[in-house]
This record gives sequence, C-alpha cells and structure tokens, in this order.
Amino acid sequence: MFDNLSEKLQRAFKNLRGQGKLSEENIQEGLKQIRLALLEADVNFRVVKQLVANIGRKALGQEVLTALSPAEQILRIVRDELVRILGSHQAKLRRASIPPSVYLVVGLQGSGKTTSAGKLALWLSKQGRKPLLVSVDVHRPAARDQLAIVAGQISQPVYRGAERETTPLQLAVGALREARQTGRDAVLVDTAGRLHLDQQLMDELEQLKAELSPAEILFVADAMTGQDAVKSAAEFHSRLDVSGVILSKMDGDARGGAALSIRHVTGCPIKFLGVGEKPKAFEVFHPERIVSRLLGMGDMLTLIEKVEQEIDQKQAREMQDRMLANQFTLEDFRKQLRQVKKLGSLQSLIDMLPSAGPFKQLQAADIDPKQLVRTEAIINSMTAKERANSDILNGSRRRRIATGSGTTVQQVNQLLKQYRQAREMVRGVLPGGVPAGRMATRRRKRSRRRKRGRGPRSHRRRSRPARPGSMDIGGCRATSVA
Repeated sequence: MFDNLSEKLQRAFKNLRGQGKLSEENIQEGLKQIRLALLEADVNFRVVKQLVANIGRKALGQEVLTALSPAEQILRIVRDELVRILGSHQAKLRRASIPPSVYLVVGLQGSGKTTSAGKLALWLSKQGRKPLLVSVDVHRPAARDQLAIVAGQISQPVYRGAERETTPLQLAVGALREARQTGRDAVLVDTAGRLHLDQQLMDELEQLKAELSPAEILFVADAMTGQDAVKSAAEFHSRLDVSGVILSKMDGDARGGAALSIRHVTGCPIKFLGVGEKPKAFEVFHPERIVSRLLGMGDMLTLIEKVEQEIDQKQAREMQDRMLANQFTLEDFRKQLRQVKKLGSLQSLIDMLPSAGPFKQLQAADIDPKQLVRTEAIINSMTAKERANSDILNGSRRRRIATGSGTTVQQVNQLLKQYRQAREMVRGVLPGGVPAGRMATRRRKRSRRRKRGRGPRSHRRRSRPARPGSMDIGGCRATSVA
C-alpha cells in the first residue's frame, strides 16, 4: 500500500537532509520532488496544487530557515498537511437512534461492494454488534448467491427473501423486518452496481434511501482505478449525499492517489480500507497512521491492535513460561507460526514497521509469502516424538520429512537451523549476564584448550621484561612517573 509514493517522498526528504543548511532554492527543489511524487501517484492535480502551496508557504517561513534541523521541520509540515487533507481524525461509523441501523453499500460494478459488505459485517460482529446481510441486486445473475457465499465464510446470517419479494425495495424492507424480529441491530444492504452511472440505478438507490433512512450510505471505491474512483465518488455523493467511503483493493494499489484525493474532492471521510482478499483484511481508516506509513515512520499502533485482537493471550503466556523453562520445542515453534499467520502476510506486517533504525533492512528484504506454509508443512510431516526432541532427527528421518512435506532435505535443514537460532534467542540471558550462545562457545573453546594440554587463558600470562621504573604489584605492572 502506497509503496511508490512512500519511496519517492522519503527520497525527497533524504535529499533535503543532505543539505547542511536549507535555502529557498533547496526548499523549492524539495517541493518540486514532492509535487512529482504526488502526481505520479495519481493524486488529483487540484489536491497537489493546494497541498504543495500550503507546504511551500509554511516551509519558507523564518521558523524553518533558521531552525537547527530544517529538514525535520519540513517533514513535520508535510505530515500535518497530509493529515489535514485526509481528514485529521478517524470518522467513526454512525448508528441509528433506534435499532436496527441500516448501512447502504453502494458503488460501481466490480468495485468490491459484496466483499466489502461481508468484511464490514465481520468487523461489526467483532464490535459486539449483530449484523444481517441482504443483497438487493435483482439484475445481475447469482448476485444474491455470491453474498450468501461471503456470509457463509464469515458465519454471519443473510436474508434471502420470500418468493413474492422481487424488487430491491421489497427485499430491503423484508430484511429490516427480519432484523427487528430476530434482534439484529445492523442491516447491511448490498445494492446493485453498473459499469457506469445511469438514471435507473440512481432512481433505485434514491428510493432505497428514502424508504430505509440509512444511518450511513457507504460508497465502495476501487483504489486501483485512481482518479476514476474519485470521479465516481463525486457523482454518487452529488445524488445520494454519501456519508463515508470504503477504499477496496488497497493491497494492490502501489500509488495511493485515490486515498489522498477522495476526501478533498468529495468532502466524504474515508472510513475503512480493504487491504486483502480475506475477510479479516479490513482496517479502520486512521489518517494520522496512514500518513506515518507514507513518510516511512511505520504504524505501530495498528500493529499492536492487530496483535491484541488476533493473538491468544493465554497461549502466549504459556509459551513464555515454556521459553523461560527452556522447554521450547518444534511443536511450540509451529504454534508460533500459526499465531503469526493470523496477523496477515509478512509483507503487510513489515510495512507497519518504521523504515529506519533497526527495521531498515527488513523493508528491503525479499519476503517469500509461501515460506510460512512450507515451514508448517515440514513440521507437520514430523512425528510427535520428533517435534518434542529435534536431536533425534538424523539423515534418514530428514529425508522422510522432506518427502512427506514436498520439500528438499536442504529446506528441512534450514528450518532446523532457524529453530535452533530461535531457541537460543528465547532462552535469553543466563545467570551472570552471558547469553546462552556465547556461553556455549566459551565451553567449546575451553574444551579445545584442555585437549591441547593448555590451561585457561587467564593462567597463561607471558612474562615480559620489566621496564625501567616499573614494578609488579599484585600481578599488575605499574610504572612510576619521574
């Protein structure tokens, strides 16, 4: 997400930091690079013009030119302006004063409405809500079946409608009645879409709005279409008074122009981001966190929230106790891998880390998305005895495991090496402050010295001739100063 834009913006700041002292000429060159980065990211040209003008006006002030770290001052100005354009604060999902709350999901065909409706239903259920899904698309074949499949994947109910309910309005009203009878407090209406806006579609949506009085009208925009998504959002907003935007397919959009443009052009806040195909790949939109990712500062708050939601705290404590007791086995290693897989792809986790300091090398790492699957397959091919004691894994056992997991012996060996390194790391520091790995190395060195018939290094002092004016005191040589 935002890969190209983030890279270009960071390069512009790097060039500014390389200047000993900033002048107006340096700042103008930096603004030029920022302008090009935004335009290449498919940000609306009006947004770029206003953003660069605001940054330039503040950056050319005496406060920046006379600052001890002017490049950092400009970075702060750019951050503040980007946050302002994206909406400054998180726009929360509204609720009706009397349940159920109706959420009308609208957008063009192929933008990801049905998938987004399912993701939103799952997100609401995690918030303690009880959603009900309904598709009112009577024009596209199997549209309602598609929503039923999505609902089944997330274990949420879907209203299929009675035989007599053949129009979008009848289906929506029937779902609302069903929600009231079954205690559901949210109804997500997946509406019909078109390849382009037409009068029939808008009349249908306006009728649904008038009859249902929705708490939110959420426009689903395909982020990969760039400025087309912005234009469509503006047209829907002019007819329906859209209250919020869901940006779908953000994982496939390396430019990010739609996110920076929609809020400014339409005035509608972005409320959610679809960041993958899986139902859980759905994030609340936090402007300040997105800007931090753009500028290479990472998004640790979102990462922490994701860990708190997905990681089993009880299992994590048990794992910690086993580590402290030096009982970390391959079975525990497999459990850790499964916990990590719940958080999403490794690349998405790395994207949330700052691109500086100790995490800098991770950003350039070539991540194989199949590595976790391959690693788990290798451990699955082991017996319970082998997982409990890796020391018994001889050559024949490793060949059997490689054959059973569809991997090579080299890959099995590599996994065992990684496991041993992880085990040494989690053992931490032994009493006396010496890490386990270093202590083992010292033992090996002492053993080799004994075999060669040599004592410890501390007992092998070479005698050196005394220098004039020097003397030995307690085994330490001291020199007098004349």
